[in-house]
Amino acid sequence: FACLLHRLYTRYISFMEKKLNFTDQAINQINIITKDQGKKFFRITVQGGGCSGFKYNFGFDTKSNDDDVIFGKAIIDKSSLDIISGSVVDFKKEMIGEEFVIDNPKATASCGCGLSFSI
Repeated sequence: FACLLHRLYTRYISFMEKKLNFTDQAINQINIITKDQGKKFFRITVQGGGCSGFKYNFGFDTKSNDDDVIFGKAIIDKSSLDIISGSVVDFKKEMIGEEFVIDNPKATASCGCGLSFSI
């Protein structure tokens, strides 16, 4: 019994470490922009590149893939989620424009644009 309990607890901890949080502003904006035809999901990916090593990429998709994790109307592939798990996705409106931003606790450095980071 103790072994089973340990396995369940380990799986729960693994699941919680892969969590991605969304602010109410981000959820509202994702719901607004995915109402259009052809924009079923808001896709978040992390790619190699940028001035700090990795960069965030935001886009749209009509379907999810086998390696995607779905968060409501947002999807992210498992390898990208490994890099940004524990992060908070937000949507900010400022005088100079509007944008999605990710507060990534794993990021050790980022560039001025806020889209490129290193871990």
